[in-house]
Amino acid sequence: MSSSPGEPIDRTPHPPAEHLQGIVERVTYHAEDSGYTVARLKAPGERDLITIVGRFPDIHAGQTLRLTGFWREHPKYGRQFQVVHAQETKPATLTGLEKYLGSGLIKGIGPVTARRIVAHFGLETLDIIEQSCSRLIEVPGIAEKRVAMIEKAWVAQQAIKEVMLFLRGHNVSTTYAVKIYKHYGDQAIEVVSKNPYQLAADIFGIGFVTADTIARNIGIAPDSDFRYRAGMLYVLQQAAEEGHCFLPERELTERVVKRLALPDSPVDPARIGELIVQMAQDRQLITQPGYGDLEDQRLCYAPAFYHTEQALATRLAAFARAPVAVDLPRVQRWIERYTEKRDITLSGEQRQAVELAVSSRLLVLTGGPGCGKTFTTRTIVALWHAMGKSILLAAPTGRAAQRLSEMTGQEAKTIHRLLAFDPKTMQFRFNEEHPLDAQAIVVDETSMLDLFLAHSLLKAIPPEAQVLLVGDVDQLPSVGPGMVLRDLIDSQQVPVVRLTQVFRQAAASHIVTNAHRINAGQFPHLVPTTRFAEPDCLWLEAPEPALGAEGIRHLVSEYLPKHGIDPVRQVQVLSPATRGEVGTRQLNAMLQQVLNPPAPGKVELARGGSTLRVGDRVIQQVNDYQREVFNGDVGTITSIDLEEQEIVVQFAERAVTYDYADLAEIALAWAVTVHKSQGSEYPVVVFPPVPATLSAAQPQSGVHGTHAGQATRDPGRANQGHWNFYQTRDRPAALHRAGRSPTKSLSLFS
Repeated sequence: MSSSPGEPIDRTPHPPAEHLQGIVERVTYHAEDSGYTVARLKAPGERDLITIVGRFPDIHAGQTLRLTGFWREHPKYGRQFQVVHAQETKPATLTGLEKYLGSGLIKGIGPVTARRIVAHFGLETLDIIEQSCSRLIEVPGIAEKRVAMIEKAWVAQQAIKEVMLFLRGHNVSTTYAVKIYKHYGDQAIEVVSKNPYQLAADIFGIGFVTADTIARNIGIAPDSDFRYRAGMLYVLQQAAEEGHCFLPERELTERVVKRLALPDSPVDPARIGELIVQMAQDRQLITQPGYGDLEDQRLCYAPAFYHTEQALATRLAAFARAPVAVDLPRVQRWIERYTEKRDITLSGEQRQAVELAVSSRLLVLTGGPGCGKTFTTRTIVALWHAMGKSILLAAPTGRAAQRLSEMTGQEAKTIHRLLAFDPKTMQFRFNEEHPLDAQAIVVDETSMLDLFLAHSLLKAIPPEAQVLLVGDVDQLPSVGPGMVLRDLIDSQQVPVVRLTQVFRQAAASHIVTNAHRINAGQFPHLVPTTRFAEPDCLWLEAPEPALGAEGIRHLVSEYLPKHGIDPVRQVQVLSPATRGEVGTRQLNAMLQQVLNPPAPGKVELARGGSTLRVGDRVIQQVNDYQREVFNGDVGTITSIDLEEQEIVVQFAERAVTYDYADLAEIALAWAVTVHKSQGSEYPVVVFPPVPATLSAAQPQSGVHGTHAGQATRDPGRANQGHWNFYQTRDRPAALHRAGRSPTKSLSLFS
């Protein structure tokens, strides 16, 4: 966040401290990482609300606060009370009690229920809830079930407050106290005290900096081996989130030195090198000799990544070698009858793919947009059906599975549902001991397969089955670690058919032709938006990011609706980066106001400086196996229950319920990063690849226009796809992940 109301550092001498007490009316802004807050306070004797500014680990509407600080005049925002110290007190008025209870603090009590309880018990309300909660049954409109819910929530809230006090005692934001308590239960403080770095691994949203702050406060020395070892594993974990399976030793050392260095405690690289050796001896790390450009270095793996990579490579090599008996002349006669009956023609590449699919244990089918992967896959499935094979279809995401089902006329599932993930055991029910019941398996969008999901899938495939892997190798690699599809192709250990011929119908699409031009290193053909009816790929020039953001607003709110396109249902804004004026953060705030503005009766919830509103498009940011929603899934908020403290999001055919503690898992998705959109198709895409966003993008994202163009492809509605540029630049050089992806190990087993 670049700036916030009143946040500039004030270096002028402070006047004498004053005291102020009141009730928090609303929280205007709260930064979860730093605790920086702007709020409005209702103070006795003051006619207007007072703006308070300071750092609050935890703050919400309804709290009664006793504040110490000083008044100041902000040049832009006027009179403010700068808070130096804050202490929460019990509400002393009926209005304060109503605000406090109805703030969402206690699950089961919203504003309406809070009003009823306070009206019945008055100033004794909190004592009644704490000591005789069963008496809430006396309040009209509160049934036994709700009393039990409130009592349970109150007990949990007291335990959570202990965690909050613990975090506050170590100068750490208490925003994640609920998640910490939910994850560790009554052992929360014990676990965090024993190894605070566990937080960074277990709790989504808590990073190494927060864990490190707690560690130093509880006495872990900044130069201790314990801290350095934890930092090493954390750096490898962060690298995995960038897509790497390992880091070369020199890069790991550089990252650790940079991450762990403190102003008064620099890190000696030689010490890190010694620890790498020790951790390898203790099997906390796996080190391997380098290869290729890295042959002069050791490769450093977290153990799970190394063992999974080796196991996947071994299984792939053994599986792909198993012979398949097939009557090829009979297959060729079937192809002739199939194509003649439907008056269609297979290209030489497509025919080769069909024949190889039925004669190989494993086939990879790849190619760019418009080259006939869909038609070829449909033909292979039809042939397997004609051969009497039982077939299963799968894809990494729900949207991709739905498209595969529509393409083939047969049910397709996400890979997680195909393998039947069990939240109780946190494992898949189908594995090497309980394989899938199928003779042929098709997996689409395999560029999205990461190391661990690919391994789980392969373990569950019966050895006698045949497998078709379909994907565009030129699309972005998986969000998770590894580049399974690309490295499987590069291994030369499995048959691969690459479709290159662009068919006439697809060639009429500027999206398709521009995608191929960019892959070939050529500049795309761009047509201005004034010629809407001509191509399906348009360009709107904006010389700087601020004008680009305004251009996006104009396109979404005026230009596209004028041409019959619904921006809520049909348009997706993609950006290479999260930060900047055309990054997803600022675009989401702007687009929410344009596409889903506040309205009477439309429920909304302010959390951590942003607002979630019924009707908002949101994206899942982390795999949640309990709810069976996964990183990149997009849905729409259908309801917000302020009393139950729950939000319901509709993902395709499934409604998923989140409680407030888990809202960090979702974010607004009116604009999403290009990487998060991988494997998706939209009727219309707006894409601003300005230099500022491209330079801010992660190198591993490999962002260039091809992927935006491919993301817009809608086979049934090609005339509605739009690829909008705001400024263009030459295609960036290809950037590779440092991490060795699993299938490169295939060469070891050839």
